[in-house]
Amino acid sequence: MSFKFFFILIISMLFLTSCSVKKYKNLDYLAPQVKEAPAPTLNIFAKRKKANTLQPVLIFVYGGNWNSGKKETYNYVGRNFARHDVILVMPDYTKSPKANYEDMTKQIAQSIKWTKENIEAYGGDPNQIFITGHSAGAHLGALAVMNPSYKVDINTVKGILLNDAAGLDMYSYLLENQPTAQDDYIATWTEHPENWKAASPYYFIDKDTPKMKIYTGTKSYRSIINGNERFVKKLNEYQPDVSMEYLEKKHAAMVVQLFFPWNKRIDEMVQFMKK
Repeated sequence: MSFKFFFILIISMLFLTSCSVKKYKNLDYLAPQVKEAPAPTLNIFAKRKKANTLQPVLIFVYGGNWNSGKKETYNYVGRNFARHDVILVMPDYTKSPKANYEDMTKQIAQSIKWTKENIEAYGGDPNQIFITGHSAGAHLGALAVMNPSYKVDINTVKGILLNDAAGLDMYSYLLENQPTAQDDYIATWTEHPENWKAASPYYFIDKDTPKMKIYTGTKSYRSIINGNERFVKKLNEYQPDVSMEYLEKKHAAMVVQLFFPWNKRIDEMVQFMKK
């Protein structure tokens, strides 16, 4: 098969996938609660032809080291999950240095609450909401659900899927690597250790933590691998059947794989949601 033929085949597959899915753009889930203009919005991806029954819902939070990224980059992720009969919700959020981790997490928490209240109108089941994210997005999604200060009702999110999650224990990491202006880390985390612990999902693992599925790349950053391994070890006190699912990939490749339709990872994640 020539490269040209392969390229045309991939583009055709993506086009056909896109045609079967409807994207609801820039839905307001925050204003007037934030002063930023314009306020972050969210996108929803669903099949054009609505199913006869409500579909499970997946909230996808993208990463970017807490200071970069935009939801429009991940359109194919939304469309691929929608093709698998999942309603995918993709919130944007304010990045550092305009916002710190707490501001970002509050916004993600609000996107969860908005989804619970509104998703049925788009064909989603408000009683089957899951959340996933890559890197910083995985951190924000997990923290919004697990730290009770963000007031996400304990029964709202049925499961958390972590994809090469960063920042699961920022307290331990920042004690050894004090935050600096590089990568806007002082703006993101502050210089106060009590905030670093409040920012870390690791310290909120308990019996009420939703069921989890956790992927980590074997070629990812060592801090991410170590953080995930510690997280799983503690999680096993409450969820002994959860194990780390290692993939032979680098950090960025862990999310890039979701851009391609009909891949094994999406199948696994959907199966986790529907079982």
